[in-house]
Amino acid sequence: MSIHEDLLPRALFASNSDLGSVGDLLFQAAEQHEGKGLLHATTGQFVRYSELRDEALRMLGGLRELGVVPGQVVALLPERGEDFIPALWACFLGGFIACAPAPITDSLNERVARLNQLDELLDRPFFVTDDLALTTRAAESGLLVAGIEQARLLGATVAPHEVRPYRPSPSEVALTMLTSGSTGVAKAVQLTHANLLAALAAKIEALTLTAGDVMLNWVSFDHVAATIETHLLPLAAGAVQVHVPPSHVLADPLEFPRLISEHRVTITFTPNFLLGLVNAELDRLSEPLDVDLSAVRHVISGGEANPVSTGVGFLDRLAPYGLHGRALWPAFGMTETCAGSIYNKEFPIADAGAEFAAVGRPVRGLDIRIADDGEVQLRGPMITPGYRGNPVANAAAFTEDGWFRTGDLGSLRDGRLTLAGRNKDSIVVNGVNYFSHDLEAVITAMPGVEPSFVAAFAIRPPGSDTEELVVAFTAAPEVAADEAALYRVVTAVRDRTALHWGFRPALVLPLPAAEFPKTSLGKIQRPLMRRTLESGGYAEHESAVTDLVRRKLGGYTAPEGPTEELLAELYGQVFGLDPATVSATASFFDLGGTSVDVLRLRRLVEQRLPGTEVTVPQLFGAPTVRLLATRVDAAGDLPYDPIVPLQTSGSGTPLFCVHPAGAEVLVFVALAKHFTGERPFYALRFRGFGADEEPFGSWDEMVDCYVDAIRRTQPEGPYALTGYSLGGAIAFDVAKRLEAAGERVDFYCSIDLPPHIPDIDVFDFACTATNLALFVGLTNVEQLETLPPVLRGMSQEDQLAHLIGLASPARLAELDLDLAQFSEWVHIAHALVTAAKTYEPTGTVEEVTVLYASPLRWTEEDWTARMRRWDEHSRTPVRYHPVPGEHHTLLGPEFVAAVHEVLSGELKRALGED
Repeated sequence: MSIHEDLLPRALFASNSDLGSVGDLLFQAAEQHEGKGLLHATTGQFVRYSELRDEALRMLGGLRELGVVPGQVVALLPERGEDFIPALWACFLGGFIACAPAPITDSLNERVARLNQLDELLDRPFFVTDDLALTTRAAESGLLVAGIEQARLLGATVAPHEVRPYRPSPSEVALTMLTSGSTGVAKAVQLTHANLLAALAAKIEALTLTAGDVMLNWVSFDHVAATIETHLLPLAAGAVQVHVPPSHVLADPLEFPRLISEHRVTITFTPNFLLGLVNAELDRLSEPLDVDLSAVRHVISGGEANPVSTGVGFLDRLAPYGLHGRALWPAFGMTETCAGSIYNKEFPIADAGAEFAAVGRPVRGLDIRIADDGEVQLRGPMITPGYRGNPVANAAAFTEDGWFRTGDLGSLRDGRLTLAGRNKDSIVVNGVNYFSHDLEAVITAMPGVEPSFVAAFAIRPPGSDTEELVVAFTAAPEVAADEAALYRVVTAVRDRTALHWGFRPALVLPLPAAEFPKTSLGKIQRPLMRRTLESGGYAEHESAVTDLVRRKLGGYTAPEGPTEELLAELYGQVFGLDPATVSATASFFDLGGTSVDVLRLRRLVEQRLPGTEVTVPQLFGAPTVRLLATRVDAAGDLPYDPIVPLQTSGSGTPLFCVHPAGAEVLVFVALAKHFTGERPFYALRFRGFGADEEPFGSWDEMVDCYVDAIRRTQPEGPYALTGYSLGGAIAFDVAKRLEAAGERVDFYCSIDLPPHIPDIDVFDFACTATNLALFVGLTNVEQLETLPPVLRGMSQEDQLAHLIGLASPARLAELDLDLAQFSEWVHIAHALVTAAKTYEPTGTVEEVTVLYASPLRWTEEDWTARMRRWDEHSRTPVRYHPVPGEHHTLLGPEFVAAVHEVLSGELKRALGED
């Protein structure tokens, strides 16, 4: 018997005292709470608990057919709750150990590498995914994997009542959660059926939760609070639960109170940072919200420290909408404690005058003690028995007498726990734990960074609602001596951090090696660096990097007029900058803007300037405060200009890069950033995205327009031109016309396109739509061949709807893309492809460089032979360079640095800049 089995407070589940496993909760909910269930609010799909039970049983049958056995870990990778939740319950009912890793959003190769790490960590788990490309590649790598639809189909032939659930003992592990919110290898926390039942019973008592409650969740299921606090908990009580994807709330924080009002939510959970975002958005409103929050009993806020001022401000601002003054409960919980286990029910009265709220009193069954060094230690039936396959971590996590060491420092006063800090190397940003060493390993591997002199640590500026990240590094000597090179590395560190962890650091700080305090064993003392920074000890270095960035962005130009001043304020909000430092002429992309930032800026502009809309194409055409203000004041689109200045710093000859068949230039954003400080990077986009724009009627009209735009931007040569995919052919004709006009074209490069466009006649509407869907990440490469035959039997409208239906909601939200916008984009791309159908290359240019990747449709030999035909179109020997990746991935995050290295080297050679 487990040491925890006899501590189960089964009587708290008053309707059934015979619960022995988590799976029993689903049967109880299905049988005793008919009509109750969960709502996926963005799609409107309501699933009764009885329906969830049947779907989970069918999926259990499918997983058994695939060979999954009791005690085996099943790693659940689907993003959508509609897919994740039934698979989770199939695990509980089958005696499998469910695991919810963090979403893996990097390139396909990196996703497979991450799965291989998890394969080792979790001892040969079975992976369930919703990504066909990942499923195929992972299977080729020898991993145990299946698609979610495959599991569904296998189970669909069996009636639910014919599937017999497994009967685990309470001490068997039910759930494994990973401790890191990053993509690095984490510890695997084991939670038994006994742990979960004890935690749920204690939470039900603490929250006085009943079947009449409605709980809201917007947190992703890799977070323990989503899986346990806002899914298992309402199900255990027979309550209704409402789920939306994180992007739904993060794109517009006021969706949080709107959702609460619309669904009459009584209990919800959120990290503190969202409270701060809601406060800020409420302060900017010109008219009151149309919401009623009178149904709310508890807003539980955990995952990070809760400043009293933020919580009180939240309660005060929402009081006019019916939120009562004791609704907010700061809380504490860990993965190791089955999420929330300590609640501050006395906020805000008992916390008056404090900077941070106490986390409160423990639930029944949980004991707290404070060790001599101030560490908070816990004991109780909801505490994990340990980490999977990690005896070293287990030894460090528990005291000799069996208490769990939280790693947090705190104090107890009258039974209330107040936290005072951490003694472990982690950072909590927006309620998610990140581990310093994970990011440090990524930054250390970057060119221009000195190994062993990288530190990632947190600060909390006065008044901030969450911790912020600082990345300090020592530049290699040759970089530190070259201002332009140092700026490129600072920018690269910022962008690589955003790519790896999903947010930008508040400060990237180049420091001399002597400023890194180390122990006698060479370990960097991050807490000491934090104290030095907060006390002003690095002020000179902070000032130096601020001045460097400002100079490389072209200096500071003050905004003029109310529209520019407002937009500078909004740029400051998006990038976490003081609006007084935002130059009217600094490019959105030079500041580090991403497609997610475009979405946020668009929402902010619409809120502050009702009736104004900013789309991705419009921002590409007007990326500075000054240009965007011109468009806003004109109450319409700027005149079409194909030139998009994605990166404007550097003294080298500008590079003009022509769009692929997708007609847009999103694909170049990452490549452009690698030229920061080296040379301006101008992309050319196709006509047709503006409100009154018509696509080009012919190939010649397009090429003439691009030649004129390039000469306006750079009045005389030498010119440097490149094009990706179909853009390679367009750039070739542009180069010829510049030469015919007497201009020098010292550099022309085709990126992965032979001179004779292969099989262009197969690019009917279905192929155009499928290719665009692949390039923007809505589908995968395997579907490139299989989808067009299916689509050709549909109308164009149905084809587009089918493709949108295949995309993940998170990716659609990231791109701010819906069916109407995607339809417009495909029709524009199809106009471009139609214009290209009669294209045949003729003539020559002075020199040609070719970068080529692994082919999608042809053999390596055939693709190479096609590429070699560039020999016919160059007056000097062609320079051929293989680059890593495939046609659709070579400019993605995994390979773009290698492509830049080759492209940059060839540019410097051809232009005599070495």
